[in-house]
Amino acid sequence: MTSANPYELGLDKNPANYVPLSPLSFLARSAQVFPEATALLYGELRQNWRTTYSRCRRLASALAARGVGRGDTVAVMLPNVPAMFEAHFGVPMCGAVLNTLNTRLDAEALGFMLDHGQAKVLIADPEFAPVLNKALAMLGSRRPLVVQVDDPAVADAPALSDLRYEQLLAAGDADFHWSLPDDEWDAISLSYTSGTTGNPKGVVTHHRGAYLNAANNVIAWTLPHHPVYLWTLPMFHCNGWCFPWTMALVAGTSVCLRRVDPAVIYPLIREHHVTHMCGAPVVYNMLINAPSELRAGIDHSIAGLIAGAAPPLAVIEGCEAAGIELTHVYGLTEVYGPAAVCAKQPAWKDLPLEQRAQRNGRQGVAYPLQEAVTVLDPATGKPVPADGHTMGEVCFRGNVVMKGYLKNPTATAEAFADGWFHTGDLAVLHPDGYVKITDRSKDIIISGGENISSIEVEDALHRHPAVLAAAVVAQPDEKWGEVPCAFVELKPGAQVDEATLIEFCRGMLARFKVPKRIVFGEVPKTSTGKIQKFMLRDRAGSRSAIE
Repeated sequence: MTSANPYELGLDKNPANYVPLSPLSFLARSAQVFPEATALLYGELRQNWRTTYSRCRRLASALAARGVGRGDTVAVMLPNVPAMFEAHFGVPMCGAVLNTLNTRLDAEALGFMLDHGQAKVLIADPEFAPVLNKALAMLGSRRPLVVQVDDPAVADAPALSDLRYEQLLAAGDADFHWSLPDDEWDAISLSYTSGTTGNPKGVVTHHRGAYLNAANNVIAWTLPHHPVYLWTLPMFHCNGWCFPWTMALVAGTSVCLRRVDPAVIYPLIREHHVTHMCGAPVVYNMLINAPSELRAGIDHSIAGLIAGAAPPLAVIEGCEAAGIELTHVYGLTEVYGPAAVCAKQPAWKDLPLEQRAQRNGRQGVAYPLQEAVTVLDPATGKPVPADGHTMGEVCFRGNVVMKGYLKNPTATAEAFADGWFHTGDLAVLHPDGYVKITDRSKDIIISGGENISSIEVEDALHRHPAVLAAAVVAQPDEKWGEVPCAFVELKPGAQVDEATLIEFCRGMLARFKVPKRIVFGEVPKTSTGKIQKFMLRDRAGSRSAIE
């Protein structure tokens, strides 16, 4: 007979020894401990943590009074303004789920998301009134309550609603009694994937994961108390990589920003002594290629998180010259934004720039509070050899992984096959355990039976001093099946022709990897700075697009 485990007898969870994890706790603490510290800066607005907490409680109270509660969805379509920050707390405080909408989507996509997520309330900026009014018209009787956030910056925009955000808050109770979720597994956010093929999938995340990844940002980045954080990353993108909650954890100052513009960013950095920022490579590319006079008077360094594929050497070099110290992170919406980091080793700082860039350009290792990231063989489900050459799929496992896809059990089951979250990214595992992405599975070019990494070709193109952005996709070829086709955006005022750029690539790439054609022009990007390769694949398949 098996005896009972003595550590399980009478030693149960109770209110004294167990509290559900939720990032809402961070806000309450900062309001109590640092009530006068500045939480939000926007234009002339200076708002401390006491006021921010009060306004979030008012929002929660006002929503609850209108029947919004556990399991309901509140959608927001806002730029990086204070109301967007407040929604990250006020909405889940009443038990509801926050659905942040991409501000660059079309009416059809927005209509699908509002309908699929069954949004009960929509809080929005009048700048987006034209597209939102079309989306709302598609919903008929399922139309949510619309709340308009006024902003002098868009005072001439058409009205979205008679109900204003400040009016809604005024009706709320600043002392509203809110509570942590009964279950930390409760949903906190709904975020939709891009949906480049078919309808987008609704990624559902929970309070526990949001709490842990907000803390992950602090640990992995060694974030100090009271940083001054510039919102160059859209808060709608993976909930701003959990940074609204992170800033509450460290009682930091959020410098809000409607749009990314170096002419606006550099004065804000200078005025507020910005210490931290995040973004895709395109954001840093814009900053380092802006007129040098914009940086005049900025003599302090800035820490920057950069995500996506390995940042081009030119971006790393340019950021170093501009006083921006980059840390490379990697993740997806399904893992709350960044869930892996290229943790820097002390010895790297003494390496030559190119070698340092190669080390720092890897996707790295799991975030401290994420259980694991590895590279698995798709055929066997086992880890690939850590040889830096054998390719497999990047997979995550841990508490910082989504609940699943809303109303899509088939996609959820596929994503979680074999007990791992499958990213669809192809990578190798280096001997030191660091992951290095080689491509998205759909972006690999198979030419004459040989695999060509589009990222490798793009990196070669980015090394040319005239290139601002480059994207490489497969182009059909009668002889080889597929060959690389490059789309290149040049820096302002720069010039280079196709033959010269192809010859430049030949000095760094095997002949079969060199682009067979180069198309010059603006490279299409999403609002988060990711290159829209699905559009380029369509163009590469059309002879008129490349002749």
